[in-house]
Amino acid sequence: DVQLQASGGGLVQPGGSLTLSCAASGFLFDDYAIGWFRQAPGKEREGVSCISSKGGNTYYRDSVKGRFTVSRDNAKTTAYLHMNSLKPEDTAKYYCTTDHLLVVCGSDWSEPSEFEYWGQGTLVTVSS
Repeated sequence: DVQLQASGGGLVQPGGSLTLSCAASGFLFDDYAIGWFRQAPGKEREGVSCISSKGGNTYYRDSVKGRFTVSRDNAKTTAYLHMNSLKPEDTAKYYCTTDHLLVVCGSDWSEPSEFEYWGQGTLVTVSS
């Protein structure tokens, strides 16, 4: 079974940093793109970042460009989301996701419907 385990969330002050990890198992990790999404209370799930199967292409939503960096270590079957200069509006539950049809991040990478498999999420709270 495909499993995605996101971790690394927590409480951080504005301007602080966190690194989220997504440990994957049950599929050929280096064959598929990985997406990161987030969902704040009362809001729709939104795409944050996407990285292609070999890590050569990365994508970000505009509001996190220059602050967040996505990466992956295919040998460890783990993806990462490095988050710097965090803002209160970054507060949300963060999810990693993948789909067996996605080797690269398509033009609709930020749409939740593009991805089939989801982890349980990890909560990030940015507050003073």
